[in-house]
Amino acid sequence: MPATFVHKFDTPVFKGEVSVPLGLYIDGKWVDGADGTTIDVINPTNGKLITKIAEGTPKDVDLAVKAAQRAFDTTWGLHAKGADRSRLMNKLADLMEKNAETLSALEALDNGKTFKWAMRADISHSIACIRYYAGWADKIFGQVIETSEAKLTYTRHEPIGVVGQIVPWNFPLQMMSWKIGPALATGCAIVLKPSEFTPLTALYMSKLIDEAGFPAGVFNLVNGYGHVVGQAIADHMGIEKVAFTGSTLVGRKIMESAAKSNLKKVTLELGGKSPSIIFDDADLEEAIKWAAFGIYFNHGQCCCAGSRIFVHEKIYDEFLQRFTAHTKDLKVGDPFDPDCFQGPQISQQQYDRIMGYIESGKAEGATVHYGGHRIGQEGYFISPTIFTDTKPNMKIVQEEIFGPVCVVIKFKDDDDIVAQANDSIYGLAAAVFSQNVTRALSTAHKLRAGTVWINIANMLYPNVPFGGYKQSGIGRELGEYALSNYTAVKAVQVNLHIKL
Repeated sequence: MPATFVHKFDTPVFKGEVSVPLGLYIDGKWVDGADGTTIDVINPTNGKLITKIAEGTPKDVDLAVKAAQRAFDTTWGLHAKGADRSRLMNKLADLMEKNAETLSALEALDNGKTFKWAMRADISHSIACIRYYAGWADKIFGQVIETSEAKLTYTRHEPIGVVGQIVPWNFPLQMMSWKIGPALATGCAIVLKPSEFTPLTALYMSKLIDEAGFPAGVFNLVNGYGHVVGQAIADHMGIEKVAFTGSTLVGRKIMESAAKSNLKKVTLELGGKSPSIIFDDADLEEAIKWAAFGIYFNHGQCCCAGSRIFVHEKIYDEFLQRFTAHTKDLKVGDPFDPDCFQGPQISQQQYDRIMGYIESGKAEGATVHYGGHRIGQEGYFISPTIFTDTKPNMKIVQEEIFGPVCVVIKFKDDDDIVAQANDSIYGLAAAVFSQNVTRALSTAHKLRAGTVWINIANMLYPNVPFGGYKQSGIGRELGEYALSNYTAVKAVQVNLHIKL
């Protein structure tokens, strides 16, 4: 029988006792992994053990796939009306809303993001996402196509079957909601792997999914390491589609596994090196705030983080001075401190990676204008960091750092900045700041990015698609567009009176 994690929170922003099952959730039951092993979950604020979760194996993935297929063949998929799927999803959203503070506290505990921002962004967005797709569940349909008066021809958008979903550690609950929302709405059955770094909200969500009354096997959760459980999901012949959010390197491996197995459908939301472009006619005060939010939100651990900040030469000095002052005012510390904006990085591994990039920037000749150092004596806290005097080929300019580190670069004219902004293997997002709507829109249309914000940054909505160009991924999440990831189109042709 799997263990249960019981934790008593006594913080300025949340007080209460929380109970989280620590096993795998397969076929509506909590079970231990096949090998009986566990994975440590570490608190990023101090590097100490929070708890241990059951470790899944390929055997467990196989059991989960079989359970999902049984559900798909009997109680879900085409056997569950859209209205019934919608009702269950709305009940799940109600339970998430009822437990919003608990979910926020768990997110702050194992991820390190602040409780305040978890409540304001992650949890509220996740609830809205589930409600949005609940609204779609009974509105998925094909079309009648005119071919001949002697025939009736129409299409059906049918659920694709059993799907595998691999969720990252930077927005654990939000990314889970992005994936299970359209999958449940369309009638797919799910095998989900949360990140081993941040499993607590996914485990708690499994408890809520059970409480909401979803049939056994519709949703299955298998904890584990990416190279074991993630690989098993990508390889499995019984999984018809895999959705992954994470690094471009791992995304390539998933595509390779999908091709070598059953040519399963793949959607990938991968890395980014997003530009924020500050024109000389921008509202400077607002541009500074949004540019800072664009890079420092979620401790810079954001795939669409605006880590390359391009500033017009006419306002560069003033922007840098005021942006630096704003950065200095951001409080870094305890995620449960209501005044903190930035908590720790997720892990020792990520901390070392970020510090390695900072050292690389120094070695290649860039100037650390501000930050670049550790904060405190324990945990994985890094000061917000600003680099200047960079060159286009530097690693800190070209590669995704995934931390609170940005480069501030001077540019001359509109054509110059478009070329610089597009000089990246990535194309996930971009932000443009200008009071001239023609200039802003013209620039936005020339940028090779899946999302372009104008006079704003890092704002996402359940009904607006999100995804990348180039090596930032394949396919779109969110909005109506995401539904096509989980459906197969069937054409039906009926002979009314054609004679051979």
